[in-house]
Amino acid sequence: MLLHLRRRLLMALLAFAACAPALGQDPRTSETQHVAREWLMLTDAGDAQAAWQAAGKKFQAAMTPEQWTQALAAQRGPFGTLIQRALNASDFRRTFPNQPSGDYALLQFRSTFANRSVVLESISLEREGDGRWRVVGYALR
Repeated sequence: MLLHLRRRLLMALLAFAACAPALGQDPRTSETQHVAREWLMLTDAGDAQAAWQAAGKKFQAAMTPEQWTQALAAQRGPFGTLIQRALNASDFRRTFPNQPSGDYALLQFRSTFANRSVVLESISLEREGDGRWRVVGYALR
């Protein structure tokens, strides 16, 4: 009797799971991931100037194009060519440390390069006044 009840309960749960609507991905994730990947393509190509120009105002205020070119070469150069990159996590916030309230996104990619097997690339984005997401931070671990 108990076994029969368990089977019926399991069947009911499976039926419910099959009929439940799929949970959609937050549309901001697709939008910010697209912006981040476009920006990362510039860094992958070693085009620091274009990456700096495509970045947000806070990124540009933090360093000159020349400083960014040097930082990118020093940090990414030794890794070699990109092999693979996959989104690992995304998070959206209204507040960010030492910044005014706004729309912020934090994306983490798990990347593989020719000379380094696992790299975590963290990208910070902000929705700027024109409504567009732009990269405002980049870190490697």
